Amino acid sequence: MRRFLINQAKGLVDHSRRQHHKSPSFLSPQSRPLASLSRFFSSTSEMSASDSTSSLPVTLDSINPKVLKCEYAVRGEIVNIAQKLQEDLKANKDAYPFDEIIYCNIGNPQSLGQLPIRFFREVLALCDHASLLDESETHGLFSTDSIDRAWKILDQIPGRATGAYSHSQGIKGLRDVIAAGIEARDGFPADPNDIFLTDGASPAVHMMMQLLLSSKKDGILCPIPQYPLYSASIALHGGSLVPYYLDEATGWGLEISDLKKQLEEARSKGIAVRALVVINPGNPTGQVLAEDNQRDIVNFCKQEGLVLLADEVYQENVYVPDKKFHSFKKVARSLGYGEKDISLVSFQSVSKGYYGECGKRGGYMEVTGFTSDVREQIYKMASVNLCSNISGQILASLVMSPPKPGDDSYDSYMAERDGILSSMAKRAKTLEDGLNSLEGVTCNRAEGAMYLFPRINLPQKAIEAAEAEKTAPDAFYCKRLLNATGVVVVPGSGFGQAPGTWHFRCTILPQEDKIPAIVNRLTEFHKSFMDEFRD
Repeated sequence: MRRFLINQAKGLVDHSRRQHHKSPSFLSPQSRPLASLSRFFSSTSEMSASDSTSSLPVTLDSINPKVLKCEYAVRGEIVNIAQKLQEDLKANKDAYPFDEIIYCNIGNPQSLGQLPIRFFREVLALCDHASLLDESETHGLFSTDSIDRAWKILDQIPGRATGAYSHSQGIKGLRDVIAAGIEARDGFPADPNDIFLTDGASPAVHMMMQLLLSSKKDGILCPIPQYPLYSASIALHGGSLVPYYLDEATGWGLEISDLKKQLEEARSKGIAVRALVVINPGNPTGQVLAEDNQRDIVNFCKQEGLVLLADEVYQENVYVPDKKFHSFKKVARSLGYGEKDISLVSFQSVSKGYYGECGKRGGYMEVTGFTSDVREQIYKMASVNLCSNISGQILASLVMSPPKPGDDSYDSYMAERDGILSSMAKRAKTLEDGLNSLEGVTCNRAEGAMYLFPRINLPQKAIEAAEAEKTAPDAFYCKRLLNATGVVVVPGSGFGQAPGTWHFRCTILPQEDKIPAIVNRLTEFHKSFMDEFRD
């Protein structure tokens, strides 16, 4: 049995060394009718019609209306269409003018060929198969620092059982490591008791919305464009989204004057604005805030008595030399604001950065500036979910405490990390340049995160054609793009945008050798589209 486990572990390590993705091949990008897709929607409609006469107790009229109001464009209609096309291609590779679907709709790096960081996966493997640590062969398969780290982690887990529940905030020893990592990053103390480990950052966002919102009279200042998690969670928890618009003309800048205007307008309507959401680096917009802008934001929250919800999951993803990530906690502490001065919640995830461990569902929130009685209520909400998954907890600690100089894995780890980040920067620049070369398309500089959010100036005939199909013009464009190329992007209308403007979000995550082909197909499609609908 032990030999079997050793062989399994060896297979896991060997797998992490292999490149197993293939290059795409696109056929003609010209659009054609989606006959099989129409059949899919026809069957859906027929089913819905029969459902209307059903005697089952749950109907759209009887479910929570907040669920009906909630939308999440990143996995919305266009992705559903793409999945149906993918099924058709499995059955008939010649069904459409492309041979694969390229999912540029979501920040899911490993699904597009990115390999996991070897050190992280070695530690996870050893923690989950602890008996391997007693085998002499293990030292020939795993780095010495991954073995040492696995022992340290297992010593923090009662019974060394990664399949057991943990403390509801997460394993204390792992929170100690994360707090030390935050302190090393910011230069200010961090308390492990402020750390709540969660299944990715999303549950942490939901937890804070549930804490802060009790009715439509409670509002959250949220950027537009925004990551739809925020609009969805605000809708689900019954609050009001108070929008503030990022300025596309200034590189998606955040203007304090606009924040004040939106805050005052909401308060004049009787809305108690509870918090301000800031996403830095930006999603979907890819900007990195300047430190002086962050100081203004912190001072604004302090003056107005707002909780600052800082989405910092892309903190490792900065691609331009003139910008640097600064955590909002560091900025607040450097201004002299302590625990009793400002309420701040910072979100981090193992899904982004250079690690891209989306499926492992790991993350945390650091909660500071709340009274002890409110903290007890936050802990109560965490305890309702028992705990986050242990693999995600382990990964969160590894992300905040990777190999250091002198460690056995340090050189290979740095090569992997730097290789991924430098490749992302190249991909972002190639896509940015390609998009800016298209007629009527403008795309701001890709400073960070994993996305571009180009503006598309659509011909009036295209807008009218979209209206005839009762769909948003940018969604109309994105559907046509999918039909012609198999490339999946998300309409800007799913993120919010200034009235009268149209955008789409595209990830930079397809592997580097695929990017030129994607740009070529985008270029060919866009030219054909503009020629078809030219005014």
